[in-house]
Amino acid sequence: MTTTILISRRSIHLLRILVSGIFLVAGINHLLEVEKTAKRIEQANFKGIAYLFGDPQWLIILSGIVMLVAGFLFLIGYKTKWAAMTLIAVLIPITLTVQVGQITTLGPLFKNIAILGGLLFFVMNNTTKLLK
Repeated sequence: MTTTILISRRSIHLLRILVSGIFLVAGINHLLEVEKTAKRIEQANFKGIAYLFGDPQWLIILSGIVMLVAGFLFLIGYKTKWAAMTLIAVLIPITLTVQVGQITTLGPLFKNIAILGGLLFFVMNNTTKLLK
């Protein structure tokens, strides 16, 4: 059974804009601070996850580019569902590698979980056909 819920267009736009911001900033930081980000991975308890995907420095550059492109598409509302799924695909390994297992990073861990929730909203809902 499908229930129809009226949602303000502005709230959808605002959620999309606010969630995209972290990916745009993180993408720029990944590209400008590759060494600093690589050190964070090297200090992480689960750094082995990153090494499963390849050389961390290349992963940092690749993830920076992906976050910038998908973050921008998400920001402007173009292919929102696909952009959200792409950002989820980047967010999960970063969260597992850097935040999980770090008692000092519980705040960032739950921040990433909240961001995941925001992205999942756009994956699970058709926001292109807003009712109100």
